[in-house]
Amino acid sequence: MVALWIVLGIVVLLILFFVGIYNGLVGLRNQVKNAWAQIDVQLKRRYDLIPNLVETVKGYAKHEREVFENVTQARAAAQGVVTAGPAARAQAEGGLSQALGRLFAVAEAYPDLKANQNFLALQEELTSTENKISFSRQFYNDTVLRYNNQTQMFPSVIIAGMAGFKSAEFFEVTVPEEKNPVKVSFT
Repeated sequence: MVALWIVLGIVVLLILFFVGIYNGLVGLRNQVKNAWAQIDVQLKRRYDLIPNLVETVKGYAKHEREVFENVTQARAAAQGVVTAGPAARAQAEGGLSQALGRLFAVAEAYPDLKANQNFLALQEELTSTENKISFSRQFYNDTVLRYNNQTQMFPSVIIAGMAGFKSAEFFEVTVPEEKNPVKVSFT
């Protein structure tokens, strides 16, 4: 009879152990989803600011049509991969960042534009948003790291495999050119 209670106690402890690990994995998976949603919030804010910025600069730099078209196309491309995974999003967002860098370089050539309060406010908002995007990406990758470590370490790897937990994808720049600073030339 004592042996039965011991076996039953061990079974209950194992069940509690497995439930604890499973719940921890679910919590980490949800944190990854939340971190990804925070990136989306900041990217949406960025997408909303860009048309206002482009229109403000257009008024001063009418002959810089190609730059405006590139920003608009890059914004559309980035919005077109909203449901894609981190790799595709990183590539599209890298292209948008490069186009915005060229837009700001164009603005440097127009002293009246640089003094325009509307432009300065939009530029400050966009800079703030870019910083928030960077922070959100870093937070997302930190969360993915914790989640992936948990799903790949013993003993939780056993439960993760049985319950179908898959490793999450990091948000990283995959194209080497996107890691370099934006080069702008007016020649």
